Amino acid sequence: MKTTLYSLAVLLLVWVGSACSNRRDAQGQPVGEANAIAGKSAKITFKETGVHDFGTITEGDTVEHTYAFSNTGELPLVINNITASCGCTTPDWPREPVAPGAASTVKVRFNSRGKEGEQRKTVTVYANTNPPTTDISFKVLVKPKGK
Repeated sequence: MKTTLYSLAVLLLVWVGSACSNRRDAQGQPVGEANAIAGKSAKITFKETGVHDFGTITEGDTVEHTYAFSNTGELPLVINNITASCGCTTPDWPREPVAPGAASTVKVRFNSRGKEGEQRKTVTVYANTNPPTTDISFKVLVKPKGK
């Protein structure tokens, strides 16, 4: 009985805490669940679809590509983090919110040192979008040095 009452009290506190949230974004709009319920969200739309092809490079070369995107949603777009499938790939992204209708870029740099043959890499963008992740990809053929 004591455990059941304790569990109910915890659930009540969690429910009250989430129901009473009054956090707002820079435009004064509710954040979190309130936005999802209202049907509003940020949306990242990359100009380039598919896999970017760097072509053929020589082992040791570094190449980079800039992926252009726009916020086609109704709320400011905030990129929280970007991760790459390999330590040889370095992403760079805007740290400030991207307003609805505005455009920006994600720059991806690939270092082919120690790589050989066809390389396919994925970069995952984590943002306040639905779904919360978006993948961008590239491929490159790395020929050995001196060949």
